Amino acid sequence: MSTETSDPVDKQSNYKALSTKTMSMVDKPRILCCLSTETWSLVDKRDFILLTAQNNTYLCVMKQILRSGDPMGAAIYDYHKTGKAGKLVVRSSMFDDDEIPVKDLFRSFDDMPYLEKLALQSAAGRILDVGAGSGCHSLALKNMGKESVAIDISALSVEVMRDRGVDARCVNFYDESFTEKFDTILMLMNGTGIIGNLDNMPAFFSRLKTLLNPGGSVLIDSSDLRYLYEDEDGVFEIDLSDDYYGQVDYQMVYKDVIGEPFDWLYSDFETLAYHAGEAGFKAEIVAEGDHYDYLARLTSL
Repeated sequence: MSTETSDPVDKQSNYKALSTKTMSMVDKPRILCCLSTETWSLVDKRDFILLTAQNNTYLCVMKQILRSGDPMGAAIYDYHKTGKAGKLVVRSSMFDDDEIPVKDLFRSFDDMPYLEKLALQSAAGRILDVGAGSGCHSLALKNMGKESVAIDISALSVEVMRDRGVDARCVNFYDESFTEKFDTILMLMNGTGIIGNLDNMPAFFSRLKTLLNPGGSVLIDSSDLRYLYEDEDGVFEIDLSDDYYGQVDYQMVYKDVIGEPFDWLYSDFETLAYHAGEAGFKAEIVAEGDHYDYLARLTSL
């Protein structure tokens, strides 16, 4: 959508028309605005998020539109701006509703669990922080004097990270146009979740090969959900003919913002190691937590 014009009055009119049209599409979070340099100078920057600026063209999107499809981003944005946020609810067809305390997404290094601290301390070289959210891991790395790039699919979260001093990009991990190279890839807070399901393992490891420098490694955490199927006698009752027990579905809700359902994967280490080997990677456990959780390192063979 272009609003280029030669007259200042016309530019202002175009902006008003653009705003009216964009506001009418509030339920369509993918609507983008393409503005000229002069038109960008007229808009209220509080209403827009700038995605990129090249060749005197500004690609942006209205915050209200972004909120309509991004519950977690909206919660992160609210907490960053006001110091408080409503309930961020996680729904699933498999479990009861749960709640993510938004303040925990802004935790400092001292408040992080042991496995996260160990991953951050072990990260070296140029580091990619995947699904970075509010940027708490990248900020901890920055405080350690380490170089990192944070990526997230939420433009609201990316704006918050940038405001906090993080080098953040609005990028999908699976976007093949993103081809920068890194020495360490960090995937924390159930890093295997981004795989979605076991069928996506080949695509996941293919992206790792593209993004890793020679000799680089991935630090990734997850949990083995088998404990959910343990009876009172300590016997695991898992139907092996059913889908893998670590594949779950989630949907996030924040205030009146309802996100799309998505697949999320919790992987036991043996399953992760098997698929790593199939893809030409070596998997090793760095450390284990207290409740079926672990931190693993993946390196290309």
